[in-house]
Amino acid sequence: MYRDKRFCVRGLAEILEDIDSARAYYGPTVRRVFLRDGDAMILSTDVLTQILDRLAAVFPDLQRVGIYANARNILNKSPGELELLHQKRLDIIYLGLESGSDRILRQNHKGSTAREMIDAVKKAQQAGMKASVIYLLGLGGRAHCEENARESARAVSEMNPTYLSALTVTVIPGTPLHERMLAGSFVLPEPLEFLQELRFFLQEVNVTATVFRSNHASNYLALAGRLPRDKERLLAEIDEALDSGRIRPEFLRGL
Repeated sequence: MYRDKRFCVRGLAEILEDIDSARAYYGPTVRRVFLRDGDAMILSTDVLTQILDRLAAVFPDLQRVGIYANARNILNKSPGELELLHQKRLDIIYLGLESGSDRILRQNHKGSTAREMIDAVKKAQQAGMKASVIYLLGLGGRAHCEENARESARAVSEMNPTYLSALTVTVIPGTPLHERMLAGSFVLPEPLEFLQELRFFLQEVNVTATVFRSNHASNYLALAGRLPRDKERLLAEIDEALDSGRIRPEFLRGL
């Protein structure tokens, strides 16, 4: 999706100027800030600290700062560094697990193993941060739906994140996954097969107190609940959709 953009790190002065401009535009009452676009955790702890300090200075009501995080960049920071960042209100990381299967991760050039992502989430949570983890339905294709669900459930269970989202794979023309699909080595699951994978995943996942959502525009069925409290209700809603065939029509997906 980002082949026309090259990742680069912006200068600290420019970032601080943006923060000051945001204060002038939004006023002092901002309570939540997200550091974007890509993996901002790649920045050094010193730079991140200066950014967080400026945010706290210009937004006195600031409660939480969120960030996209790559597993290896979390692992490259010491527990003390992560604790310092959390003390400065870096409260939540967003990490795309995508799949708990190393085979599927390699096929899709993820760049991290399931073990690295599990360890990264646990390390961030030990520093006091919350974790929001994304699982990608269908990434294993029709041939590996059960493997994708089973191994992802295993990884998520060990992570035990605060938030968990299930999104549905979308094949973008011009990507390696699209080329694999054209070549026949990747077969996209049918709509109800995505739900069957999600059902298997939810049946297998074992967490203690996780907010679950599958209401992204890519999904065929919108679900919301808390795990494990609402597991049986969520499974029943999937079963009803499988039995009735009532799912989000294709023309509404992605809107």
